[in-house]
Amino acid sequence: MNTSDLIIIGAGPGGYEAALQAARAGLTVTLIEAAHFGGTCLNAGCIPTKCLAHSAEVYQLAKQSAGIGVGCPEVSLNLQQAVAHKNAVIEQLRLGIATLMKTPGITCVTGKAHFVDDHTVAVEDAQYTAKHIIIASGSTTKRLPVEGANLECVITSDEILNLTAVPRRLCVIGGGVVGLEFAAIFNTFGAEVTVVEYCKEVLPNLDKDMAKRLRTALKKQGIAFFTESGVQRIETTPDGSARVVFAQKGNEATVEADLVLMAVGRAPNVTPLNLEAAGVDYTPKGIKVDDNMHTSVPHIFAIGDANGLCPLAHAATFQGHRAVNQILGKTDTIDLNLVPSAVYTSPQLACVGLREEDFTTEKPVVHKAFYRANGRALTMDAQEGYLKILANAEGRILGAHIMGDQASELIHEAATLMKLGATVDQLKDIIHAHPTLSELYLSAVKA
Repeated sequence: MNTSDLIIIGAGPGGYEAALQAARAGLTVTLIEAAHFGGTCLNAGCIPTKCLAHSAEVYQLAKQSAGIGVGCPEVSLNLQQAVAHKNAVIEQLRLGIATLMKTPGITCVTGKAHFVDDHTVAVEDAQYTAKHIIIASGSTTKRLPVEGANLECVITSDEILNLTAVPRRLCVIGGGVVGLEFAAIFNTFGAEVTVVEYCKEVLPNLDKDMAKRLRTALKKQGIAFFTESGVQRIETTPDGSARVVFAQKGNEATVEADLVLMAVGRAPNVTPLNLEAAGVDYTPKGIKVDDNMHTSVPHIFAIGDANGLCPLAHAATFQGHRAVNQILGKTDTIDLNLVPSAVYTSPQLACVGLREEDFTTEKPVVHKAFYRANGRALTMDAQEGYLKILANAEGRILGAHIMGDQASELIHEAATLMKLGATVDQLKDIIHAHPTLSELYLSAVKA
């Protein structure tokens, strides 16, 4: 029997960061990973997707550069090289994590873990026991339970990352973050892209006004959208193409494509863990936890995609910090309800805090600014964009939403202000450098 203070199942951002924190605090840690360091984020999510998004951005900028005096007449796309660059970045980051996991106190185990009891985990024939356990097992891709979902022409986000040729026609099922990012990437790469979304609007979990603005911007770029459309089946045509059949407002419609991307979310990867042996409660949406990441068994914690609360890598990391702090008997000031998020389309969309529709008892005070009136945006030829700050009647900032260039970076000023409980009047008195996109915040609150 192998004994340590803490067992962590999964070496994604939540798991490996928790292992580092615990080891640096003097705990002995057994970190179990079934595949590669970095989890979904590094290997099949955040990082590889953003590599391809950057390739698309540079490709688009090069094609449009003549307007700012830089001629690029021989611009071409080499998707094989873009994928090779993506793979090199993944490998570099994997090696970096592997180096961190050599921190004294951490023992890494490769293999699939399952519970034997509430203190014991098995990996093949070996057993490991600890006083505390953190489940950070991540998630897996989902497919709609419809006819044709497993046809060869239907792929998930895992497979699309390794395409070496751009399909002529791509149908994306799902207008969430993953679906829109790949739709934008492959539209820029030259594919004819159609998005089929079940809900009334794309990005159904985000601010409706901002989601509509982004959809409109992407539509102008050539992406076709069918919303309020439920996929009924996928079939092949006589020429070998795929046909997606869906119901839109009571009428049957179809889209033909060479490739179909199933981007309908991810499912918590908990079934193989044999949670019943440990007495841990869970549902198909994830493991049940309290605000401190305790499961129904107090010395077992669940973080990240495994608990289904917030499917973002940085949320997993800070949930892991909360769990380790609980083990160490420490309190923290982490606000797990204040999590910035970003959509890496072009333009980008980023948000933090409340949406307009979250204000139920009183309407928010809305402060707006437009990129087209910002000097730095004009110098960058990035006029399309919009910033929105939501405050209550007392002026306290409760939400921020940005669509435009570098939105994923700009959103953190709002997150910081909100964490500190800042008001609109306090924001007005913060000096911002000129010319910068950050001045959009001042423009919004001074309008």
